[in-house]
Amino acid sequence: MQHSTSQAPNRGKPVRLSWQDPKLRALVYQALVIGLVIGMAWYLVHNTLHNLSTRNIATGFSFLEKEAGFSIGETVIDYSPADTYGRAILVGLANTAYVSIIGLFWATLLGTVIGIARLSTNWLAARLASLYIQCVRNVPLLLQLLVWYALISQILPGPRAALHPVPGVFLSNRGLLVPAIEGGSTSAVTAGILLAIVAAFLATSVRNSIQRRTGSYYAIWPWTIAMLVAFPMLGWVLTGMDLQLDTPHLSGFSFAGGWNFSPELFALLAGLITYTAAFIAEIVRSGIQSVNKGQWEAALSLGIKRSRALRLVILPQALRVIVPPTTSQYLNLIKHSSLAVAIGYPDLVSIVNTTLNQTGQAIEGILIIMCAFLTVSLAISLLMNLYNKRIALVER
Repeated sequence: MQHSTSQAPNRGKPVRLSWQDPKLRALVYQALVIGLVIGMAWYLVHNTLHNLSTRNIATGFSFLEKEAGFSIGETVIDYSPADTYGRAILVGLANTAYVSIIGLFWATLLGTVIGIARLSTNWLAARLASLYIQCVRNVPLLLQLLVWYALISQILPGPRAALHPVPGVFLSNRGLLVPAIEGGSTSAVTAGILLAIVAAFLATSVRNSIQRRTGSYYAIWPWTIAMLVAFPMLGWVLTGMDLQLDTPHLSGFSFAGGWNFSPELFALLAGLITYTAAFIAEIVRSGIQSVNKGQWEAALSLGIKRSRALRLVILPQALRVIVPPTTSQYLNLIKHSSLAVAIGYPDLVSIVNTTLNQTGQAIEGILIIMCAFLTVSLAISLLMNLYNKRIALVER
């Protein structure tokens, strides 16, 4: 014990004013690096401002309050050419968020299914999943987006010969049209759905707490379904019951009504979802394979069905391996949404490009894009890290 104590570093030892002291050298080196970084940043900023002033190029973000004067083909929120550049950029951010949210949900679902199919005992299912992964992962995403856009805009039939797989749904070279719910109760119904989801999460948390204390297990899914039906219905009743189903229908040479996924939006979503799902599938496969085979054998020996063992025993343990790399794929999907400019979808990058072409303030436009993606990426990383920390194994 005395020998190990004598070799332990003395962390409380003061810094000596001698170059032979490693602590002093470390402080000097760190100060030099910090000074060098600050000096380079000051030089770049000063040189940029000087060049802009020499060329009489305006700087600052005051242009955001000026009238934009250009139209945007697709918007999630209200917009007109008379609105400001700031409003136009907000529309671009909303469009990017819209694509990202839909893409993250379906890419996760599709990737999980394909990853499980990759390990299926069914020869055909496993080979098809493997073929899908190998083909999609090794083709550039930009090329896939162009292929999807060409398939939709050039190969699919026109509106009068549109594919009609189910009532109220049309697929043509004008995009995908599905029924939409409209009316004053829409916001109340949406709030009811969100409230039901939050209540389901809280109920699951309480159930898990009771299970840890007592060992008793209670099924939550019947209550979840009941809340998903009851809460929106309550919002619909309380706000006047004026919801209407707007079904798309042929009008002239195009469609009217319904919810329209334009060819650009549909191609972007199809490309992002299928591409990201291929990577998530491999992550899910590796996560499942990381679980010891004894867990499978123990679950099956208790008479648990294979599908139930996968859902209740294997996947909860595999999540500890799946979540960290899946976070990277989520961030990649959000960043890859900027490729929308190649097929004409008005995302944040596309609208900011139009703005800086009109105002000439490229630096501010690039800063807006960088800050937007940085903020979203950090928020996603924070949420996923919190979730990963919650499911991580706690050493005793």
